[in-house]
Amino acid sequence: MPGDESTMTMWPIRSEMPPSAVYLRLTLTAALWAGTFVAGRVVALELPPLPIAIGRFGIAVVALYLWARWTEGGLPRLSLRQLMETLLLGLTGVCLYNLFFLVSLSEMPASRTATFVALNPVVVSLLMFALFRERLSLKRWAGIGLTLAGAILVISRGNLTALAGDIESSFGRGEVAMSMAVLSWALYTIIGRNALKGLSPLSATTYAAIWGLVLLVSAYLAMPAPDIQDAISARGLAAIVYLAIGGTVVPFLWYYRGVSEIGPARTSVFTNLVPVFGVLFGVVLLGEPLLMSMIVGGGLVVAGVILTNRT
Repeated sequence: MPGDESTMTMWPIRSEMPPSAVYLRLTLTAALWAGTFVAGRVVALELPPLPIAIGRFGIAVVALYLWARWTEGGLPRLSLRQLMETLLLGLTGVCLYNLFFLVSLSEMPASRTATFVALNPVVVSLLMFALFRERLSLKRWAGIGLTLAGAILVISRGNLTALAGDIESSFGRGEVAMSMAVLSWALYTIIGRNALKGLSPLSATTYAAIWGLVLLVSAYLAMPAPDIQDAISARGLAAIVYLAIGGTVVPFLWYYRGVSEIGPARTSVFTNLVPVFGVLFGVVLLGEPLLMSMIVGGGLVVAGVILTNRT
């Protein structure tokens, strides 16, 4: 209702946010998500995917609900259409994405897994064209191409031939799982376009997290109990907390703010910054060398993001 206090906190200011603020938040979102590859790799070596995902979204749901109570006065009631849309969001972006993501991290190094994130804007754009006949200008296709090329250059460390040969010879369980994760996230991004027409980003994200948690718990109860020999380490527990707060609550909200402000295709391009940040974290946190390919590739990604979002 127009005079309702719960609608005067976060949602009405959406149209007042300048593009520069949206772009900054999406860039920070990519940085936070890059950290999930490190945290996910740490905990994926200790626990099976389902318990990790349940722990991640169990914490996230509580944080999101409290945030909704504080900023918007609680969660709105859903219409039947909104119920189905948020259920699909929970299925694609929470349940399926996280299971495929964690399976891939249990099979592949984090840096290799991050390579596949560069495919996300391409998949979103192709699905938008196939499902909604949304045509992209030559400039935006060029921007997508630049970000994809830059991300691949960063991950390959400048040796594109070796990367192509490695992928061709070893497209195994981890690669298939991450490909499915990319498809799941692309569907989550597109479905969110309609869900955000009647819900704030916070409400849509909270309901998606709730539905996703319900689906994950249901799958856990339906399957035989996993054989977990040792208790999770303090490092693994810290990784789950980061996945919940730093990798879910904050970036999910900022990502959906971007979808509502600049659209799914332009928002998804920022995910190509994830592998760039991932390699950067390797330099800063793990002492890996800073190569010229990382500088050039990072520049291509930034240029591609700017070109795609230039009005």
